[in-house]
Amino acid sequence: MAAHAELRLHGVFGDHMVLQRAVPIPVWGQAEPGERVELRLHGQRQTVQADALGRWRLQLRPEAAGGPYRLELRGERSDQVVVLRDVLVGDVWLTSGQSNMEWALRDSFGGPAEAAAAQDPGLRHLKMAHRTATQPQSDLAPAPWQAATGPQAADFSAVAYHFAKQLRQKQPGVPIGLLNVSWGGTQIESWMSREALARQPDIAPLLVSMPDSPQAFAARYQARMDALLTAWQGRGATEPGQALAHWARADWDDSRWPQLQAPGMWEGQGLSDLDGTVWYRRSLQLSEAQAAAPDAVLNLGLVDDCDESFVNGQAVGGQCGWDQPRRYALAPGLLRAGLNVIAVRVRDTGGGGGLHGRPEGLALQLGGQALSLAGPWRAQVESLLEKPELGPNDLPSLLFNGMLSPLQGLPIRGMLWYQGESNVPRAAQYERLLPAFINDLRARWGQGEFPFFIVQLAADQPWQNNSLQGSAWAELREAQARALRLPRTGLVLSSDLTDDGNLHPRHKRELGERLAALALEDAKAEKNAKPNGKPKAKLNPQVHGRVHGPLLQRMRIHGSAVELSFTQTAGGLYCPDAEIRGFTVAGADGVFHPAHAQLIGKHRVRVSSPAVPQPQALRYGWLDNPQPINLFNRAGQSAMAFRSDRWPRLTETQSYGF
Repeated sequence: MAAHAELRLHGVFGDHMVLQRAVPIPVWGQAEPGERVELRLHGQRQTVQADALGRWRLQLRPEAAGGPYRLELRGERSDQVVVLRDVLVGDVWLTSGQSNMEWALRDSFGGPAEAAAAQDPGLRHLKMAHRTATQPQSDLAPAPWQAATGPQAADFSAVAYHFAKQLRQKQPGVPIGLLNVSWGGTQIESWMSREALARQPDIAPLLVSMPDSPQAFAARYQARMDALLTAWQGRGATEPGQALAHWARADWDDSRWPQLQAPGMWEGQGLSDLDGTVWYRRSLQLSEAQAAAPDAVLNLGLVDDCDESFVNGQAVGGQCGWDQPRRYALAPGLLRAGLNVIAVRVRDTGGGGGLHGRPEGLALQLGGQALSLAGPWRAQVESLLEKPELGPNDLPSLLFNGMLSPLQGLPIRGMLWYQGESNVPRAAQYERLLPAFINDLRARWGQGEFPFFIVQLAADQPWQNNSLQGSAWAELREAQARALRLPRTGLVLSSDLTDDGNLHPRHKRELGERLAALALEDAKAEKNAKPNGKPKAKLNPQVHGRVHGPLLQRMRIHGSAVELSFTQTAGGLYCPDAEIRGFTVAGADGVFHPAHAQLIGKHRVRVSSPAVPQPQALRYGWLDNPQPINLFNRAGQSAMAFRSDRWPRLTETQSYGF
């Protein structure tokens, strides 16, 4: 220890922060070992002595909503004074997940105008820096709290901002603090503690041999990737210079290369967890007229993360940005009659990799004609990404250790969770992991069953790509819904906000406001709770948590038809179109067919299909992209997707590994 250790607060405490109201307020930090420190806030004064390692922690009495206040920290052995200014007391919400939670206000519908008009000093936001760690961390680098009173509001989480704005409108006297702890493309296993994962029978054995350092992981990763490349393409990596010299050429023989489907991430096509550089090649024949077409443009859709693109050996463009469309104008004379070759060198720096987006986005535009490039491409791995640091999904618990663990002990009002896209291939396993995650966090925070509200996933593909014979995305949504078996949970639906299959639907305002409605309902139920802690309001018997919109109450089969009864109809079911879309039925063969559905009374629907004279199972909205579904209640809230069968899921046998 230094002779005079720096007197400081934990990194989450800073100017403009919000402290949780109506509960004891813990404050902690570092000082010289054995030093007595004094803390003052709003007339309160507490002292405590630092331990042998210089750690100190004290607890202030609960405060009502209010401020701004000045927090002062003094040490007895020096003239050091730490002062935090403009501190508020209100409700603190932990907002976490992957890119849809991280999605900035500026990038959502109406976001730039919303940010420009933001003038609410009672709404505060802290964005925690990305950090992985192999062991649980107790501190973090000081992170700035920002008020929604200027251009900085554009950087706020869009969902969290609209959530907080709605709460501020309903409860203007209560400041809101948002702890934005999110990271795009991350799996729930990274956010869970090792202890929580060790209670999962299919994951616990993996933890025994888990690398305990970045160096150990890098060696293990290299060995695993070498084996993967040998199995996938029959050889290891190639020197980048050699690949650049040959693989862009039109006359290069790629006939022995394996294939990748585009659009589509390569992780699901045999290159699991591969970060690095992969070449794509596609050959096509052009007529003389096509080759001479004016204004030729190469459209490659989206590329994760960077590309260098070539046509007939000539570079035509390149850029970085996983969400940026690639559109390269081709110089006259570059295309020729006969064989033409398009080569794309894709470099992925983490998470998913490859040519992705919508099929129609992959095309060679020749004047008024578009030649589709969707489908199989020849592919070859050039090199692997060096891993000087651990990526967020490289090992379990890395984000719990680096980002959630340091916040343990800080009182919160509740948590918003918008995650699951990276767990779609393992949706069946997610059904167990999400409740385990919730229970573990509640136990660690020691606040009992704090509110935990979930955003149900929308979609990742155009609705035209839907299959009626199963959907991993629907299975993930079902897994999210089943977390409502836990008390004080809630789920907001997004099926009516799919944004035409965009993985990042930009309707963040609606989602934030729906989350706020859950929070307000929870606060009302808590206020009206009986002495034993149980709310007076009767919850839907299917769930312990809250979800808006019609819920299936009863299903009965009458001959060739199925009759459904719904609850939470807000005065009646409603369909804005001529027919209800999204229902499918199956017989004993398990093959689902589109079904006709019609309203019968305020709360019931009759479903049938001429292809299924003896229905055994029914599904609603069981699609990768639920955009076509259109059953609502009179309050305009969408019915939640469901299935009546318990037949094996597509993801039943998929399990986490690293």
